[in-house]
Amino acid sequence: MAVAAKTGNEAMAEAMRQINPDVVAAYPITPATEIVMIFAQFVADGLVDTEYVPVESEHSAMSACVGAASAGARVMTGTSSQGLAYMYEILPIAAALRLPIVMCEVNRAISGPINIHCDHSDTMAARDFGWIQMFSENAQEAYDNTLQAVRIAETVKLPTMATTDGFIISHCMERIETLEDDQVKDFIGEYKLTPSLLDIENPTTRGALDLQDYYFEHHVGVGEAMKGARSIIKSVAEDFNKKFGRKYDLIEGYKLEDAERVIVALGSTCGTLRAVIDELREKGAKVGLLKIRVFRPFPADEIAKALSNCRSVAVLDRVEPWSGVGSQTFVEVRSALFNLAKKPKLINYMYGLGGRDISLKELAGVYENLKKADSLQEVNYLGVGE
Repeated sequence: MAVAAKTGNEAMAEAMRQINPDVVAAYPITPATEIVMIFAQFVADGLVDTEYVPVESEHSAMSACVGAASAGARVMTGTSSQGLAYMYEILPIAAALRLPIVMCEVNRAISGPINIHCDHSDTMAARDFGWIQMFSENAQEAYDNTLQAVRIAETVKLPTMATTDGFIISHCMERIETLEDDQVKDFIGEYKLTPSLLDIENPTTRGALDLQDYYFEHHVGVGEAMKGARSIIKSVAEDFNKKFGRKYDLIEGYKLEDAERVIVALGSTCGTLRAVIDELREKGAKVGLLKIRVFRPFPADEIAKALSNCRSVAVLDRVEPWSGVGSQTFVEVRSALFNLAKKPKLINYMYGLGGRDISLKELAGVYENLKKADSLQEVNYLGVGE
């Protein structure tokens, strides 16, 4: 195991080099450009034997991924924001065809107005397209999640995206531990799609018209696969921990055992929250963090169990979905708690849109507000100007 200083983009590109996929099809977009740019250099230098397909758009990139994956190739891509949005038409097709494409997605605000910085509006808007979604807290997790995504996708037979926060993780240098190439090769194993579209001895069809006769059944099949993905994600994480000593799960608690007030968050903000919680704990506050690492499938049972004994909960979400009833994570956490006999008071904070910084003081203020949660309105903004 080697120690290296890498940005989140470099960490993901290094993971891709070690995975050595059969096909990568991509179109560059800030702040994900570096991932495929660095990987393209690996291809040019002969460090991988990947077929790199430079295309004219993200729509074409995902279309090429679907074609290559249907033929039986191990396929990866990377994108962000409007690039992911331009793939939306093809994303559910990849899921419906049960193709284990792996995407390195760098979270970035969706236009408009035009903005190149981080929030989760792009990934959250794709949450209902049948892709497994994992959020990374830092560059180490971005590297580890990318490796695990291959095993998860190919076992579940669903496409999977590992995400990082744009510029916060993607371009900031951190110390990470990387595995040896042979360790990665052994961990992900070999992949062979059966049946392959190129198996002319046993011909099959992809993308056929599917009306009232079987469309419903195909969608139920994806839903059942997504349900089953939870145990497979946990199993892959356990094997990763057993082999390499880094532990992951669907959710992660930090000082949660005796916490009376809990903050729920995703992505890089969880690292800032750990520092805030440490400071508050030194002052005697019984506060904890619940980090959601896997958003799809949504770990509802695990979240309900983890929050069942606390008094009040703040759900932080880096997106404003314009629903009028709160952000995506808040709505799903509230649904997860619905059947609890004794529920904590739940409030929602939308924050950090378009890359706006979130400060230690603001996060500490969320805890202070949790003490008077009964008097707060249910849905709130944090850090918004007048």
